[in-house]
Amino acid sequence: MRCPSWRPSGDFSTCKEDSINQKLRIGTRGSALALTQSTWVADSIRRQHPRCEVELVIIKTKGDIMQDVSLVQLGGKGLFIKEIEEALLRNEVDAAVHSMKDVPAELPERLEIAVTPPREDPRDVLVSAGNRKLEEMPRGARIGTCSLRRGLQLRNRMPDLEIVSLRGNLDTRLKKVETEGLDGVIVAAAGIRRMGWTAKVSQFIPVELMLPAVGQGVLGIETRQDDAQARGLLAFLHDPVTWIEVGAERAFLKRLDGGCQLPIAAYAKKTGETLAVEGLVGSVDGRVMIQDAVKGPAAEFDALGRELAERILGRGGRAILDEVYREK
Repeated sequence: MRCPSWRPSGDFSTCKEDSINQKLRIGTRGSALALTQSTWVADSIRRQHPRCEVELVIIKTKGDIMQDVSLVQLGGKGLFIKEIEEALLRNEVDAAVHSMKDVPAELPERLEIAVTPPREDPRDVLVSAGNRKLEEMPRGARIGTCSLRRGLQLRNRMPDLEIVSLRGNLDTRLKKVETEGLDGVIVAAAGIRRMGWTAKVSQFIPVELMLPAVGQGVLGIETRQDDAQARGLLAFLHDPVTWIEVGAERAFLKRLDGGCQLPIAAYAKKTGETLAVEGLVGSVDGRVMIQDAVKGPAAEFDALGRELAERILGRGGRAILDEVYREK
């Protein structure tokens, strides 16, 4: 059964200090970046609720184990969260910390994204040999990425580059500039900043040049829908602006039924009471890229995301999706 992955109200149950569970178990992947992110959440809880014991539970996911297979071949959806969600459903953990760009548009019944802390830098970054920027790359320069989305935008805007597919954790991908003789790799700025590696960055790529992945830079904390205790304990971490922005992006993704099999990007930005949402869809071979934008009341973020998806579908996106899922 499918159920909505987003609670539009964004309201939270409160949790009195004297009723807090003595122990909160947080499920997390075991990569250096995942542990850095989940440790930040755990430490924040300990400061806010000193009487609560917080335990990190490391869970291996399919995406972590099968490092030698592309995300497209593996099927994409839920590769980095499925096993953690199963632990949540079995009551083996009480919450899970995810990178929102890894979270499918649909969540399992009984689970929800309860909290989105303030968004980190949503941009992509280039880490290159010789500290060169994209515009300084020679013809035929080899740029590594694990993302169809990045490859699509690079091919359309800088067709002289050679795109090299990469897998591996963040530190592994960065090392491949040296180990595989690449001219550069493109990764998410948020992970670089959270790891304290900004000195390695050759270029922060503007969103105008490379539209981010849906939810890029956002942490999502997932809980069981009936666990008001955990939700109340985590409520202080919630950022309403991030909730609205990533909610619009995920509404766009959900309408497209998108996953890692297709290049999809979206970025929403709230200014005052107005929300601007930009998105794109491309063909797997990189030959077609359809991009559009909408703007409207921030309170209608879900409808804006769906409106943007409909516009792109009407301009040729539906044919792209039909082709991909027909092949599947």
